[in-house]
Amino acid sequence: MTRTEIEKITNEFLVEEIEVDAEMLKPEALLNKDLGIDSLDFVDIVVIVERNFGFKIKAEEMANVTTLGDFYNYIEQKLNN
Repeated sequence: MTRTEIEKITNEFLVEEIEVDAEMLKPEALLNKDLGIDSLDFVDIVVIVERNFGFKIKAEEMANVTTLGDFYNYIEQKLNN
């Protein structure tokens, strides 16, 4: 899966399922502060990522993921391992 496909799928579920404003979806956007993703949203994101990308998110692996770009990188790394 290409980086562009990862970004497209991720952005689509953030807008449709988590109700993030599409105009806020920039790689430098902070997941919590800018996009308003809280711990309840994160539970939904775990399920959505598993469904769309076929792997489970581990909380300890997400410790350094603070921006949307970091999240894209995390998904890309998991898919390429």
